[in-house]
Amino acid sequence: MESQGILTTPTRVTIVESEACHFCVDAHTALEQIALDHPLVIEAVDARSARGTALMQRHRAPMSPLVLLDGEFFSHGRLPRRKLRALLERKAASLAGQEGTHG
Repeated sequence: MESQGILTTPTRVTIVESEACHFCVDAHTALEQIALDHPLVIEAVDARSARGTALMQRHRAPMSPLVLLDGEFFSHGRLPRRKLRALLERKAASLAGQEGTHG
C-alpha cells in the first residue's frame, strides 16, 4: 500500500487571475469540481503582482486566467475542462502503470 501515494500525488495548479474576470471565476469553479476526482493543489496569483506579471509575460498569455500545471503552461482564457480532465486521467493511468511495474 505504500505506493498508494504515487496515485494521490497532487497536480500543482497555478492560476494567474485578474480582477473582475469572469473566466477566472469560472476556472476556480471548474477546478473545485475537478478536484473532487483528482488531487489538485490550487494556487491563485494576482496578475498585477510582480510574480503574476512575470508569469503572464513569460508564457505570453494575452488574457486571464493563465493556468499552469506543475509549472508548465496549460491554458489562458476559458479553461478547457475536457482537455484538463483527459490530461489528469492520462497522468493517473501513467502513475498507476508505474505502480504496477514497481509494486
